Amino acid sequence: MTDRIAFVTGASTGIGFETARALRSHGFIVYAGARRVEKMHPLQAQGITVMHLDVTVEESVASAVALVEAAHGHIDVLVNNAGYGSYGSLEEVPLAEGRRQFDVNVMGLARMTQLVIPRMRQVGSGRIINVSSIGGKIYEPLGAWYHGTKFAVEGMSDSLRLELKPHGIDVVLIEPAGTDTEWGTLAGEGLLSASGRGPYKEQANVMAAALASTSGQILSTPPRVVARAIVRAATAKRPRTRYPVGRGAWSVLALRRLLPDRAFDAVLWNSYKRFTG
Repeated sequence: MTDRIAFVTGASTGIGFETARALRSHGFIVYAGARRVEKMHPLQAQGITVMHLDVTVEESVASAVALVEAAHGHIDVLVNNAGYGSYGSLEEVPLAEGRRQFDVNVMGLARMTQLVIPRMRQVGSGRIINVSSIGGKIYEPLGAWYHGTKFAVEGMSDSLRLELKPHGIDVVLIEPAGTDTEWGTLAGEGLLSASGRGPYKEQANVMAAALASTSGQILSTPPRVVARAIVRAATAKRPRTRYPVGRGAWSVLALRRLLPDRAFDAVLWNSYKRFTG
């Protein structure tokens, strides 16, 4: 059987880390990239090639893709997982931080995708798996920058799915709910730094508690569950276009479809207030 080559971005922790392991266990040759290479040493012990990767730096992404394609001639599966959550009021978060949020979550994803498409198109096959979020379908107070990026990833992926279909390339969205990683804690800390002392402090305290609730809590989804969904998307003969995954993902998305905007506003805010008692 021809070797199947997978490249996973944002693989130092959480979903990316578990995805690299899961793909390796399913027979893929896996390359894992992240800025914090030291956190990926356990992946090396499992036969995964790790490399420094900053998706916002052209030289970094270009050299990483070139290295893999030089070694194997192709990349079968690209998992665009690199990303973070920047929270805070639109009024208070500096535009430089907003640009960085889009640089990582959208432009980095887009550039990685641009670089793998030519070879995928030449061989007539490939799979691009974009890790979005249910946050690409819903919204939260003080989350304008983060949700803006995820809405962008959803729209970009849907457009790509159509334009790449004639070339044999599948585009798949993964839409996790709250996942037990460091993501929620870090996002909450950034939120309080940006908006924890000004006119939005009441909302900031509620939202920071809600975000932190995804880290180390029984109601959040282990990243390995999301990784299993990514493996299904990578190996299915005909993958679904999107995979909502995690506790509450389907129910939240159903509520968003069924409820009018203001009714959903009330449900969302009341559910978050319970995290502060």
